[in-house]
Amino acid sequence: MATDGSSATHSLRTLFRDAEKLSDLDCATPGEAVALIEHLLAICFASGNCPSSPEEWLSWITEKRDLAPVVDWLADQPADVWDLFHPDTPFGQNALLAERLQEEGTGPAQLVIERAGDYSQHLDHHHLEHGEPLPAAEAFRALLTQHVYAPYGRGRLSGDKKGDEKGDKEPGKWITYMASGRLLGRIRVIAVGRSLGETLRLNLYPPEGPGEPLNTSWTTAGVERRSFKEKAKPRAPRSSADLHSALYRSILMQPSCDGQGQIVVHRVLIGAGEELDLDPERHLQDAVFAQTLGGQSKPLWPSPTRALWLEAHALYSAVDNVTHGLYARLYSLRTAMARHEGAPFRLRAVGLITKQSLPADWLQGSYPFGPFMVRHLHRASYRGSVIAEYVARMLKSAAVVAFENVYSAARAADEPGGLERFDARWKFWPDAAPSFDLLLDRVVEEHAIDDDDPVSEPLLDYAETLRTMARAHLVRRLDSLPPNNRSYQARARAEECFDRGMRSAKAPAELRGEIAHD
Repeated sequence: MATDGSSATHSLRTLFRDAEKLSDLDCATPGEAVALIEHLLAICFASGNCPSSPEEWLSWITEKRDLAPVVDWLADQPADVWDLFHPDTPFGQNALLAERLQEEGTGPAQLVIERAGDYSQHLDHHHLEHGEPLPAAEAFRALLTQHVYAPYGRGRLSGDKKGDEKGDKEPGKWITYMASGRLLGRIRVIAVGRSLGETLRLNLYPPEGPGEPLNTSWTTAGVERRSFKEKAKPRAPRSSADLHSALYRSILMQPSCDGQGQIVVHRVLIGAGEELDLDPERHLQDAVFAQTLGGQSKPLWPSPTRALWLEAHALYSAVDNVTHGLYARLYSLRTAMARHEGAPFRLRAVGLITKQSLPADWLQGSYPFGPFMVRHLHRASYRGSVIAEYVARMLKSAAVVAFENVYSAARAADEPGGLERFDARWKFWPDAAPSFDLLLDRVVEEHAIDDDDPVSEPLLDYAETLRTMARAHLVRRLDSLPPNNRSYQARARAEECFDRGMRSAKAPAELRGEIAHD
């Protein structure tokens, strides 16, 4: 995507050559965008075009280091290495599946995470057999997304071929047992700059073993791969290039030509791939760690019940407190950037929600970041989260009051859906998200060098917006009551419950029109 907002298709070399003229990647899903960034980072590491120390990283950012050496490195690479349909070393794929492709392959829908479901061989996934052919470029991007976000489970490719005469040519029974991709189950955070080049520089880091191996194919000479005769033993990444290009799936795509003479993918086979043994401190440079209910520390994870923006404060807290990795490097920009630069970057957070092994939905958020505004943005995002969660609790309390007054002789379990009838939270949460984004943008816009508190006034306006919005949603839920005395009483008590909660001494100060001093 160019800086003027227009989109066009570019080659890898063009992406790196014109990285300062391009603003971002235009992708079908947030996960696809992350997968492409991972791929571009891997190429930078493989080419050796990366900072060698945190101090050099800082100069890369401030001097806007040119990525042209990557273009030269790509130009020197043999063409076969990047051939998506090479018969022996297809890019990002496993040519050893060729003998099984015709027999067990399906339509290309299996390649697209959002369409394939859990691609289990035991369920009737008839839709996979009749998928429309995918253009080669789309198939390539889907391939990269599979490698980083694919869920665990059993594949359609069976490792049990009783009576088969192929003997040792069979990959082994463990080909069907697929592990999760490297980024599944956690929030991936990418620092986004004002150009694609700046985004890549922000996310590069002093690498482990700069240079190859870049994982271009399962059958590339000189790279030892796991066997499928036994259960996989996770291996340590060989280098940063290896980490960011690991082949978590064995995939083989079969090409053909469509009616316009364009190359498309019409058949796909997917099996298990590699597994990496990751060190959280060394290999999860962007991770923000949080506590589970059981007290376990783990990277921030995508939740189907908690909006991602409610955790934005954790990203700012990491910048202010973490002593290594991405956030420490971002904090170091305070020494090199002018105080008046505001929030020149953004923190993009992406995660994939799954229900067991079934992909459900992508989560994403984008939050402003400036090296001199970290504490202001942390306060705004933290207080914004506290306010929203309190308002939601009061909506739940009001719903309980309405239910108990309408169904005075019933318990919640006796009236299926009765409580949900009055619960406005499911409408409140999506409507609150834009107000939160506006809160952070206002903090950035109203920040001045001599302003010690650019947060309190925007927080007061945000709290009033959420209070008014939530009450309106509650009233609409109560409008479903029939016109009788019991309903009038239930409505009045529910509204009073909500209003009393907004005035309570336990409510966040901003909901009472006061400035919080924390």
